[in-house]
Amino acid sequence: MVGLPSIPKNVYKRDSKKKEQYWEPFELPVPLKRIKDIFKWDEMDAPFKDKWEAYIDEEFNRRESGFWFMNNGEPTYITGAHYFYLNWAKIDVGLADYRYANRIQHIFWEACKADKRSFGMAYLKIRRSGASYMGASECVNVGTLSKESRIGILSKTGTDAKKMFTGKVVPMNFHLPFFFKPIMSGSEKPKSVLEYSVPATRITRKSLGTKDDEELEGLDTSIDWKNTENNAYDGEKMKLLIMDETGKWLRPNDLEQAWRVHKTCAVLGSKIIGKVWMCSTCNALDQGGQEFKDLYGDSNVLERNSNGRTKSGLYALFIPARFNTEGFIDRYGFPVIETPEEPVMGVDGEYIEQGFKD
Repeated sequence: MVGLPSIPKNVYKRDSKKKEQYWEPFELPVPLKRIKDIFKWDEMDAPFKDKWEAYIDEEFNRRESGFWFMNNGEPTYITGAHYFYLNWAKIDVGLADYRYANRIQHIFWEACKADKRSFGMAYLKIRRSGASYMGASECVNVGTLSKESRIGILSKTGTDAKKMFTGKVVPMNFHLPFFFKPIMSGSEKPKSVLEYSVPATRITRKSLGTKDDEELEGLDTSIDWKNTENNAYDGEKMKLLIMDETGKWLRPNDLEQAWRVHKTCAVLGSKIIGKVWMCSTCNALDQGGQEFKDLYGDSNVLERNSNGRTKSGLYALFIPARFNTEGFIDRYGFPVIETPEEPVMGVDGEYIEQGFKD
């Protein structure tokens, strides 16, 4: 069981009609689109800032506390990380669709983050479920909110880790609205590391012509990727580690050994201080699948040792393919498993005439 916040008195409704109530992203107001960075914001007059500060505060609140909306007549809660992914994380097609299966994954992930006994999540997934994009979104979400932290990415090969970084993480960060984007050093489109820190040459607000002469402060947080090795991040203290496609790691890499090493990156003494987002489809057992199967089996939340942890320290999650296959998701994010009596409007705007099972 996972506890959710209490339903608020006023739940957001896209429309008063039940059938027209579904997830729809919120557009960034046009006046704020014109502001590209915090320096431009500082130049705006007081009336302008007063007008938009409440909006900006509310967006931060939604990232932290989550968001309730009416979905086909039902009050529906999504976590802050899920809200960030749906409303602010640009993917290859623009913004992601709301799907019930992804809501379950994010709630499970939030429970892993809240549980002091958990190192994170081992998610056995289907292809094309959006898990890599959601992992990239969580990199940006955590990275832009955390001070003095390390976020890392591993995948089945170094090339795949780099693609996730340059093709997903970097574009998401680049397209963030100014109020979510920390001060950065270096390029906004780097190849190896995103650094949220004050540039080497210190810039003051006074030197930029503003009234406040206090020096700018950076988060001193970074997001990077590394080549796939058993000890890639050995010895480093990680706030978040994405281990993507771990069911496809091939020799000489050994997932069992790699997890033994990287598990230590999330602990300080007896305390778990970081979390691991591990998601993968599963190769044939002799092609990396067996190691992931074993790790997944060691992550059963119903089997714990004397310190309350699972054998692996992770919590296993499995969502069947029928819940998250493209072409079988209705406009409310739910799977169309049985063939409907009448065509159902899909989340992509096309009618679904045949169910997943058929």
